[in-house]
Amino acid sequence: MTDWLTFCRDAAAAVERALAELPTRTEREPVVALGEGGDETTAVDAAAESAVVGLLERLHADGVEFTLVSEELGERSFGADGVRVVLDPIDGSMNAKRGIPFFSLSIAVADGASMRDVFFGYVFDFGTREEWTAARGEGAFLNGEPLDGPGPKEEVEMLSFEATTTQLVAGQIADMVGIADRTRIMGSLALSLCHLAAGRVDAVCSLKPARSVDIAAAQLVVQERGLAIDLPDAPPFGAAPLDLAGRSRVVAAASPERCAELFARLSVSR
Repeated sequence: MTDWLTFCRDAAAAVERALAELPTRTEREPVVALGEGGDETTAVDAAAESAVVGLLERLHADGVEFTLVSEELGERSFGADGVRVVLDPIDGSMNAKRGIPFFSLSIAVADGASMRDVFFGYVFDFGTREEWTAARGEGAFLNGEPLDGPGPKEEVEMLSFEATTTQLVAGQIADMVGIADRTRIMGSLALSLCHLAAGRVDAVCSLKPARSVDIAAAQLVVQERGLAIDLPDAPPFGAAPLDLAGRSRVVAAASPERCAELFARLSVSR
């Protein structure tokens, strides 16, 4: 059986080496391609993905078969289709290329093609060096220890917006008056979801549609903590495809009821 935790730790180390070779914005931000997901691929995105794909190629050479779904590369078969590896080599690319230490490596492993099939999730924060993991039915962990401290508050004191532009924030922030006391915009959806699981924020909203690579690992951390997460533009959550085509805004909070209220606020017409 593949030791996915060891693989993910090796992947994080490989990405760190790639980052060290691109130390400043000058090296990190040039656009080198258009990713399969439709976004521009910067040098730092390409270098990080190449580092992880190199390890996956070695894993396949050792006899492990899987399908890769990656932010930039798209979908690639490495043998059988039963296992899917869902990769975002740099979640928070804008932060990474500008030198803001809040971005992550996100890897999910699934035994099927839908979100409900994810059985292992790994998110590594390159700023704090915190390692967030979850295994289906076995709980969520921070740096190898069970994530069992205080969770998010039902009454939203701290709301994290993600996938933001100034225009999107301006169009939605007034609608959150009365449901959220304070707002944070941090720049990595995967990490914000992990912070929700740790009770550091009380709700997370993605203001533009996210893809499976953005959330597949972190959603398992959230769900193994017993919290709620939804893709309200494309329900049901568990049936969301692990590909680059499916997209939906994301809401996550302490309860399904709070998620529904957040989405209702996001859907207010102006």
